[in-house]
Amino acid sequence: MSGRGPAYGLSAQVANKLAGKRDPALEAEILQWIEAILGQKLPPGSFDDVLRDGVILCNLMNKLMPGCIQKINTSGGQFKMMENINRFQEAAKKWGVPEIDVFQTVDLWEKRNIGQVGQCLMALGRACYTHPEWKGPCLGPKPSEENKREFTEEQLRASEGMINLQYGTNKGANASGLNFGNTRHM
Repeated sequence: MSGRGPAYGLSAQVANKLAGKRDPALEAEILQWIEAILGQKLPPGSFDDVLRDGVILCNLMNKLMPGCIQKINTSGGQFKMMENINRFQEAAKKWGVPEIDVFQTVDLWEKRNIGQVGQCLMALGRACYTHPEWKGPCLGPKPSEENKREFTEEQLRASEGMINLQYGTNKGANASGLNFGNTRHM
C-alpha cells in the first residue's frame, strides 16, 4: 500500500468497510469480460494487481474506442503508471461512464477502494449498451430506455371516478375495539 502502515481505530473500520464491498465473483466476471474484449489471456494475479499499472485498462479503452489513448506507458516510475490510470478515466468518461462511477487514481494504485474500481468497470460495461457501433460483449444489466406513453383526455378523465386502493379500504371494519389512552379492565 505504498508505504502506509497498518490502520488502527477509525481508519481500520473504514478500510474493513471498503474491503467488505468487494465481490470476488463480480471481479472474476469483470476480468473475463476484459479478456473477451482484448482477445487475450490476462496475467495471473488478483483483480487489483492485474489492473494496477493501468496498461490493461488503456488497452481495453482502445478496443472500445480505437485510438482514444495514444500513449500507454509500459515502463517507468509510479507516476508513469498512474498516468495510464488517468488516461483510462478520461476515456471512460468520454465513452459514457458517469462521473460518480469513476474511481480516483489512488483507489487503484494504492489499493484503497477496489470496490469502486469494480463499480467503474461495471458502469463501463453498461455504457457499451448505449453504443450501437460496439458489436462486442457488454457487461451487466442493460440500461432502461424511455417508454413514453400518450393518453387521451377521455382516458385521463376515466380514472377520476375510481377510488384508488391507495386510499385504503376498511371492508366492514370499524374502530369499536380500540381504546387509546384507556387502561385495560380485567
